Amino acid sequence: MSSVTSTGPAPASGDASPGDPAAVPRGPVTSASYSITVRLTADGDPASIGRIATAVGQAGGAVTAIDVVESRSDGLTVDVTCSAADAAHSEEMVAALRAVSGVTVRKVSDRTFLLHLGGKLEVASKVPLRTRDDLSMAYTPGVARVCLALAEHPEDVRRLTIKGNTVAVVTDGSAVLGLGDLGPGAALPVMEGKAALFKRFADIDAWPICLDTQDVDEIVRTVELLAPGFGGINLEDIAAPRCFEIEARLREKLDIPVFHDDQHGTAIVALAALRNALRVVDKHLPDVRIVVAGAGAAGTAIVHLLLEAGAGQVLVWDREGILAPDDDRLSPAKRALAELTNPACTRGELPDALVGADVFIGVSAGNVLPVEALAGMAERAVVFPMANPTPEVDPVRARQHAAVVASGRSDLPNQINNVLAFPGVFRGLLDARATEISDGMLLAAAEALGAVVRDDQLNANYIIPSVFDPAVTPAVAAAVAEQARTEPGATVEVTDRTGLID
Repeated sequence: MSSVTSTGPAPASGDASPGDPAAVPRGPVTSASYSITVRLTADGDPASIGRIATAVGQAGGAVTAIDVVESRSDGLTVDVTCSAADAAHSEEMVAALRAVSGVTVRKVSDRTFLLHLGGKLEVASKVPLRTRDDLSMAYTPGVARVCLALAEHPEDVRRLTIKGNTVAVVTDGSAVLGLGDLGPGAALPVMEGKAALFKRFADIDAWPICLDTQDVDEIVRTVELLAPGFGGINLEDIAAPRCFEIEARLREKLDIPVFHDDQHGTAIVALAALRNALRVVDKHLPDVRIVVAGAGAAGTAIVHLLLEAGAGQVLVWDREGILAPDDDRLSPAKRALAELTNPACTRGELPDALVGADVFIGVSAGNVLPVEALAGMAERAVVFPMANPTPEVDPVRARQHAAVVASGRSDLPNQINNVLAFPGVFRGLLDARATEISDGMLLAAAEALGAVVRDDQLNANYIIPSVFDPAVTPAVAAAVAEQARTEPGATVEVTDRTGLID
């Protein structure tokens, strides 16, 4: 058995920054994202293994595997794999193992860091390169014939190159997850993961593009220069309000779809989940009062799509309070949002906005809302605290006051996860060879996603399908492609993706 690679100790809780998950209150359950493998030696006492498992359990961890690495007459070397609630909890489990009589801890490896060693992506050839004939067709001299053909018929580039199935995942690293401005290098693992999800769920070849600039003009020009090699652009983890201008300018300049997943992906999944949640509580979108916490990229897109879908009453809260159009402190983007949602110029804080509200959607920051404030909401309330990695309010405690609760967490029912949207959206756009993306396509995606949950499946704990439901991507892709092909003024080409057939 190969040895476990050590990635160094997890950071101590006292060293954690405010954005570090170790700095936030520990969650109620353990998670694979904080799992570790501890290599240790135990003496020959047959009860040693039991004491090891007991120590982890008493520390609040969960043992998922104990593998024997080496067996000797005087004892064992074992790898103990266990999951924790956060980084500090991992250290507590290691300390508990060190205290076990007859046990010596040799090495501690963080399994999440091990998974990322060397990155998560690779380039693989789709064609064999075993003979001279293979080389002569895939590369010179045969490839020259294809180049000349494309120079004469540039419309065939999508069919004869990777462009027709390739997406650029572009970031400047200014808003990485919920962790803030970490820069392009620290953003790369997220962009790699995004590309891996594209491949896994939609068989799309995506590549991370991490730009070492936060200048809007430079970002727009760089993406414009890169665009000929891609069939679509997925903007990711770019801070507001810069992301709005970048997206708008790229949509104007490029002849391929530009999609900001933090905005539109989140909005699609949130709308799909909300529609199904309202079915559970027997309420209707035009009639309910909705409060959105967070006026950044995700919040702005959610509000926009809710209004497009027919929502009648929406209030938005951010650090300035309830956004009101007569508030001189607001940025232009926030003032525009206030003008759309709060013509009465209502003022107050988040708990004030929630009084009598039917729906809360959070895309702001962790622990900004006391759970007691939910008691003031209307009966059969719907609560979606989706801030990552820590929700606005504890989703478990929120169930005391709400009929339906959803969050971004994978360890609880009703996970609002963008992977439910963006693979299918881009699959549909690429299949239809769409040149742009519209609100109609976003609405079609949300409707198709919601419809994956059948009437006989729908309940308060199942308003949105699992990310591993095989029906999700095909349903969303078909809806987006159909909308792209039928939308007035849309410019699309139809392909069956099987070769050169129009």
